[in-house]
Amino acid sequence: MILGRVKSLDAILATAERKSLHRTLGWFQLTLFGIGCVIGTGIFVLTAAGAQKAGPGLMLAFAIAGGICIVAALCYAEIASMIPVAGSAYTYTYAVMGELLAWTVGWALILEYAVAASAVSVGWSGYFTGTILNEFMGIQLPAALAAGPLALGGAPGGLINLPAVGIALLVTWLLMIGTTESARVNAVLVLIKVTALTLFIILTLPRADVAQFNPFLPAGVFGGFGSGVGAVGAAATIFFAYVGFDAVSTAAEETKNPQRNVPIGLIGSLLFCTVFYILVAAGAIGAIGGQPIMGPDGTPFPAGSEALAEQCAMAQYAEMLVCSDEALAHVLRQIGFGPIGNLLGIAAFVALPSVILILLFGQTRIFFVMSRDGLLPEKLSAVHPKWKTPYIVTALTGIGVALAAAFLPVGQLADIANAGTLYAFMMVAIAVLILRRTEPNRPRSFRTPLVWLIAPATVAGCLFLFFNLPTSAMLVLPIWGAVGLLIYFLYSYRASHLGQGRMEVHEPEIADLEPPVPGTE
Repeated sequence: MILGRVKSLDAILATAERKSLHRTLGWFQLTLFGIGCVIGTGIFVLTAAGAQKAGPGLMLAFAIAGGICIVAALCYAEIASMIPVAGSAYTYTYAVMGELLAWTVGWALILEYAVAASAVSVGWSGYFTGTILNEFMGIQLPAALAAGPLALGGAPGGLINLPAVGIALLVTWLLMIGTTESARVNAVLVLIKVTALTLFIILTLPRADVAQFNPFLPAGVFGGFGSGVGAVGAAATIFFAYVGFDAVSTAAEETKNPQRNVPIGLIGSLLFCTVFYILVAAGAIGAIGGQPIMGPDGTPFPAGSEALAEQCAMAQYAEMLVCSDEALAHVLRQIGFGPIGNLLGIAAFVALPSVILILLFGQTRIFFVMSRDGLLPEKLSAVHPKWKTPYIVTALTGIGVALAAAFLPVGQLADIANAGTLYAFMMVAIAVLILRRTEPNRPRSFRTPLVWLIAPATVAGCLFLFFNLPTSAMLVLPIWGAVGLLIYFLYSYRASHLGQGRMEVHEPEIADLEPPVPGTE
């Protein structure tokens, strides 16, 4: 039976030991790993899209998304400490609910990481064209080459986001040729991002005007099913910014003392970043306002739509927060800190590639583990003899990321990524509950408190946010899932190592494979 193909925890751990990755990471590196991934496009760019959906209620949206992430992180922490191997939610599902559901989760994670990397590439492009080219070099990149057809706040009629394509391919190349070097660079970039946002908070919060927060919820708390607006609709979009703690769990197989360090890295990075998000949102909105541009029906124009872009092209709206594709630098320029705003733009320009790198890292490791299990062609897990990286899957992923970044707007990409993310998070919470019943005596260095409340709350929260995504984003997941099921039944079902009775994988060792984690030597 398909649903009967469950790979035991002992078999998964044995496979990981046979074809293992270096265990070199401690809790501090994992926390930096999470911070490096979380602090990125979500706060540097999606602040504008979130404000268009919720207005000042963006702060509530960050709290809603953060709260759901916290309960999800508690579930992740328990199961990651029990199953300290690569593969994240895919591996956990394989061990608990079987191969078919594990495939659907792995396929959703591929969507999550790849599309998220595309979104960050588009976000980086905004700072590159706005700060580096316009402010410092006085160059105006042609609209046709600076944005896809529906880029946030840009002029309608763009053909391709050329800078986004360039950065996606550049980071892919870096990840392929040497992850040790990229790890050292990433440690510096995390520091740059945290310093830049701290400076932003210091400069904007004293300038905050209480009047800017009125009305606090111009689009209400709930915008309606499939509308993607209101505080909950904004939360569904900016949930994208929290995928960093999920990426931490993909590095469990490369972590020293994972039973202790994985939970610390997961929860520590999430709490740190959530506080930053709320403070930055308060500073941005309080300093220059964050009211959305309303359509004729009294609801906000959809973020990333051509209708909004046309409004932003008008003089009376051009300087609004919701019209900026480099939101935080724009805020500082508006309140008289132009040079510092430019420096923040430079910080985003320099640091956002690290987020792309970590997302691509997470994506390739999901591919790697699915290939190791035989569900994808084993050639995908081939490791380059010189670079010691899974170069084939990295190159294929990078090309896909570049294509999506070329044509889609950042807000739409974030919503699509969230669809896969929320599904994976929900399955992890279900897996934790099942393991409490089926493996009650297995060692757990971290136990989710009040699990019979926390895990169902995670499931409910994920479903709640999913059904508050725009309808188009909700439809992507079942369509993507249908394609994945077709591949599974045509190829993966027969090629599966577990289906063939192969409980361990006999493939070349990859002991020298290293992750792009800050601080790794």
